Amino acid sequence: MALTLIRTTIIFITLLFIMRLMGKRQIGEMQPFELVITLVIADLACIPMADSSIPLLYGIVAVVTIFLLHQIVCLMDMNDNVKKYVSGRPSVVINKSGVDFSQLRSNNLDVSDLIESLRSTGYFSLDEVDYAIYESTGNFSVMPNVEAEKSSSIPVIIVNQGKFNLDNLKQCKADSNFFLKIIEKNKSKLRNVQVMTVDGVGKVYYQTKGKNYKTFNIQLPEGAGW
Repeated sequence: MALTLIRTTIIFITLLFIMRLMGKRQIGEMQPFELVITLVIADLACIPMADSSIPLLYGIVAVVTIFLLHQIVCLMDMNDNVKKYVSGRPSVVINKSGVDFSQLRSNNLDVSDLIESLRSTGYFSLDEVDYAIYESTGNFSVMPNVEAEKSSSIPVIIVNQGKFNLDNLKQCKADSNFFLKIIEKNKSKLRNVQVMTVDGVGKVYYQTKGKNYKTFNIQLPEGAGW
């Protein structure tokens, strides 16, 4: 028991010292390689603490080796050409043309994930921001569209990548034909609609392939609203 206590204390002090050497970013906004290093260090530290048959020095050497590798990668990360491969680059998922679906796909995201991230920053409609960026650290940043009107109700997704969201159609108390007529009125076809949202007062965000987004108002069926 006493041996385990001493070994655990030594490993704890070593880890605390190593994490302080790695800098404040290591305990704040981590790059992908830093997250990997943190997970590996945690795993390496557990082995000598749990198994007294393993020399304590082995665990300390492994942790220090990971620290040295971290320092090497940090030096490489200062080079812009290397940085994009090691840490990745920010992804601009909304610009003044609308949602950039190629950037969403490259980050394994869809428009519902994007809207969820928007809500976390206090914006509920896609047109309320001029730019939205997923940083390489995973944080989400926005530049608001000062000319856009704030939504008075929460928009719901009606069409996503050429397909209707059936659950949201029920919420709107409308069938697909109701929105197909709106799509036809805008001289397009369902398969070309990348995203279409509508809020409880009838404000529509509408974006088709190869074209800039636009907003307009419609008259929702009687009884619809949220």
